[in-house]
Amino acid sequence: MMTRNKKKALFMGTPDFAVPCLKKLCEMERLDVIGVVTQPDRPRGRGKKLTPSPVKECAAEKNIPVYQPEKVRTESFIEELRKISPDIIVVVAFGQILPKDILDIPDFGCVNVHASLLPAYRGAAPMQRCIMNGELKTGVTTMMMDVGLDTGDILEQAEIDITRDMTLAELSDKLSMMGADLLVSTVNNLIDGKVTPKKQDNSSVAENARYSPMIDRETGHIDFSMSAKSIHDLCRALDSVPGAFASVNGEKHKIWKTIALEDNPSCADKKNGEIISVSSDGIAVKTGRGIIEIKEIQAPGKKRMSAGDYLRGHSMTVGDVFV
Repeated sequence: MMTRNKKKALFMGTPDFAVPCLKKLCEMERLDVIGVVTQPDRPRGRGKKLTPSPVKECAAEKNIPVYQPEKVRTESFIEELRKISPDIIVVVAFGQILPKDILDIPDFGCVNVHASLLPAYRGAAPMQRCIMNGELKTGVTTMMMDVGLDTGDILEQAEIDITRDMTLAELSDKLSMMGADLLVSTVNNLIDGKVTPKKQDNSSVAENARYSPMIDRETGHIDFSMSAKSIHDLCRALDSVPGAFASVNGEKHKIWKTIALEDNPSCADKKNGEIISVSSDGIAVKTGRGIIEIKEIQAPGKKRMSAGDYLRGHSMTVGDVFV
């Protein structure tokens, strides 16, 4: 039963990344999580079975009421939120933009956990774009939401180094846990009046503001005229979903783990994308600058596997060209 001094919190989120934040909120003694809003169940897998979001599954385990509107901006849903009257709304990778009518409901506002050091990498894919661009640092930001796209006032931030070979899955795991801890700090400080919101530079010429557009399948198509480092960054940025890819001998392959190597003078006359060596250690491919060595690859209809395992069951030879 909710005690008088507890604040009512509504959580809005969808993927695995948001789950640690929900769990942390549920552990806070000064909060009652009165509801969870998440995306409707979607068909997934080969059988296209309707599957709940990870956040919905977490909410069900904790017996929290779940709301799954197709669109949050309908008047009927907004009125439902007004009735439950949350004191604070927390949004983590929800997947829909909130209208002003929702932002104005809670007394303590709507707090968002965003996986970048705002104003850098606003938008839908901050972690992927950060790795793709070869950044060495990133982090998480808590901010007060406004009607813009990740343009609200910054509350707190935490920073992390990105190592040379860190993948999307690894970075996401680290930032999701870091974001959950930062959220607890932010909510406590917000309720206690101990945090001073800091305005972002929202001008069109803001030097460090960069948007991170949504990732689609074509984003992963490898252009072998790029440098080996850029291709390596693309592969690790899309490691898990949706995966970087290229075709060889008429078949589309996903390229997973790679290593970027220096140029080999003997390859000067080779085409970009041409295989220059094949061994159980890896498949070496000429790029616009340097050599990319493929360590893990996935053939059509097969599982992800090491280059050595792949070569035991597939034909790939020096001179074949990835496109």
